[in-house]
Amino acid sequence: MKITELTALELGAKIRAGEVTVKEAVQAALEQAKAAEPMINSYVTLDEEGAYAQAEEIQKKIDAGELTGPLAGVPVAVKDNMCIKGQLTTCSSKILSNFKPTYTAEAVENLKKAGMVILGKTNMDEFAMGSTTETSWYGPTKNPHNTAHVPGGSSGGSCAAVAAGECFGALGSDTGGSIRQPSSYCGVVGMKPTYGTVSRYGLVAYGSSLDQIGPITKDVSDCAAFLEVIASHDPKDSTSVEREDYDFTSALKDDVQGLKIGIPRDYLGDGLDPEVKEAVLAAAKVLEKRGAVVELFDLGLVKYAIPAYYTIASAEASSNLERFDGVKYGYRAAEYEGLHNMYKKTRSEGFGAEVKRRIMLGSFVLSSGYYDAYYLKALRTKALIKQEFDKAFEKYDVILGPAAPTTAPELGTSLSDPIKMYLGDIYTISVNLAGLPGISVPVGRDKKGLPVGMQLIGSAFAEKTLIRAAYTYECATGKAHEKMAEVKASEKEVR
Repeated sequence: MKITELTALELGAKIRAGEVTVKEAVQAALEQAKAAEPMINSYVTLDEEGAYAQAEEIQKKIDAGELTGPLAGVPVAVKDNMCIKGQLTTCSSKILSNFKPTYTAEAVENLKKAGMVILGKTNMDEFAMGSTTETSWYGPTKNPHNTAHVPGGSSGGSCAAVAAGECFGALGSDTGGSIRQPSSYCGVVGMKPTYGTVSRYGLVAYGSSLDQIGPITKDVSDCAAFLEVIASHDPKDSTSVEREDYDFTSALKDDVQGLKIGIPRDYLGDGLDPEVKEAVLAAAKVLEKRGAVVELFDLGLVKYAIPAYYTIASAEASSNLERFDGVKYGYRAAEYEGLHNMYKKTRSEGFGAEVKRRIMLGSFVLSSGYYDAYYLKALRTKALIKQEFDKAFEKYDVILGPAAPTTAPELGTSLSDPIKMYLGDIYTISVNLAGLPGISVPVGRDKKGLPVGMQLIGSAFAEKTLIRAAYTYECATGKAHEKMAEVKASEKEVR
């Protein structure tokens, strides 16, 4: 088996056993990235020199017995909206195309403490605004399973890099499904933890009350191990929560006996692709055969989630992106007359169309005369959606449904219809509004060979229940990365 076909935990075990060196692991990932990048474009920055320097330092610590963790020496990637000191952090936007932070995000620091090698920064929708990774100033990322299709977004670069074997895991951020939806499209495992579980310090904000960093990996075991590394209480983040238990890998048990799983009828209605529906319901049957109790139920207020989300997220974005004005850092227009003209020209030239659309929408809903009618109403709706989930979790341990209504659309088809793109987040948005954890797990493919993802949603701080259910499904059906390896082999045969 090639090094790049190993999971992160498998590679970590081989590094600890001395069967593979950290340098060899980095070399294998970089060679794979160089081969795939011309087609996929999943990285904004690939730090080859820095990766080898990290590999040398980490190898010394492993040999000295200073680094003994299961992921020490494993090469990973980071979404380009997380700060790394001295490294370009662009949010895939022209306005930050020359920005090098003076500090490192807490989640990235946690990766470093665990001895992981950071290969580079991955492509994304500009400022995480989009569902396809096509709004990036650096050009679109393409789906490794079929390069005519999108990888999803906004963490499409991270998901594509993991799916293509260009890294052994990656960090993404999830504001309304930006980890789970592209994970579904790319056939990888992605988790959005409970709000406050992973520090947002050093994450460039889009919607501060919704944003959450999470892991993207080849399988559920890796996902649990990554979450264990990045989750921590951080006094630098006022929304960070101090949890009693961070031992997520202890939930890797093949056991769902008696677990109560609810499937919302609202998630199976109009707009859901029949092939996605079939794959998700088949996955539910697998869990039922393993001893889970599966029922259909009514989850209220689903239809109000998208308008509430885009009102709140756009309002927070218009406030958060106010700081990018060409004065202190980032891009500044070359020619201007006076301060206000400099602001206007810098922001006009520096921001893309989707970012401008959301800033304008956010400024509108926060403006005098519309604040009560839109923004406050959206906040009340958010509270009601949380109540609906609380009611559902009184009866069920896990809510199961699709991660996205379709498989990955073709490049160019979503940007021409923004409303259609927004509706693509229908199953993921509510989870962010309610601050809950959710995980996307590969459950099959459609007729075109594109991956289908199942989403499992838990009550607040119930990540371990989700990991157990996802792991049980994976044990029953064979690991996702093994299926991907088989597909790659069959594609070679066809050629």
